[in-house]
Amino acid sequence: MASLPLPVAKRELRRHVRQILSTLSISSATTQTLIAARALFSLPEYQAARRVSIYLSMPAGEISTAGIVHDALASGKKVFVPYTYERTLNTELRPKSIMDMVELFSTNDYDSFQSDKWGIPTPSTDSIAARENSFGGRGRSEAIVTPTDEAETGLDLIVVPGMVFDSEFGRLGHGKGFYDFFFDRCAQQSTQNGKPMPFLVGLALAEQMLPPDQSVPMDSTDWRLDALITGAGRVLRSNQPRSHAPS
Repeated sequence: MASLPLPVAKRELRRHVRQILSTLSISSATTQTLIAARALFSLPEYQAARRVSIYLSMPAGEISTAGIVHDALASGKKVFVPYTYERTLNTELRPKSIMDMVELFSTNDYDSFQSDKWGIPTPSTDSIAARENSFGGRGRSEAIVTPTDEAETGLDLIVVPGMVFDSEFGRLGHGKGFYDFFFDRCAQQSTQNGKPMPFLVGLALAEQMLPPDQSVPMDSTDWRLDALITGAGRVLRSNQPRSHAPS
């Protein structure tokens, strides 16, 4: 049987896992969230990180990050959260919409966020200009800002969402490409400033993990993770250099 074209394979896998997640109980998701968060807090890379990006979770279907956000702020870390917007520069390029990571000021700031159409807490558009951007400066950062000696930029660690994960650190998102393109931009900044790429750690419910003999369909634009934490508290670490998936 011929293999499916990559876009079709991705779409079918998302549909299959979405159906599984639709039956997940709130109690199971809550328990898995607590266990995964505890495992994340024990990671040396998390403990050492001073500048972290944390995805803001949907109401269901993934590990909740509300407790992680509160822990990171309480630990004195500078926290950055996603903000997506349509390009105004190089509008002919794809993707048409891109994602930055912008500073979260406090737990009160986080609690003030309104939910978007997916139920994800989101900073207001009016507040973006005042927020530090992980790439440098404040507000949107379509172009990578070249840092001065006084400016600290970049991220030490990124807590990465996904819809499906595999044991080889493959990840399938929701199909918008926001995170993979953001990782490309991180790699560009890393090349410019000579600093390491952020440590990429995914959080996966048990229902989002493929069996060991199956893998996420990926192409050369898709990034693999450095580590993966499951809802059972298992911490998987890659022994390979971080990179895109093979062509």
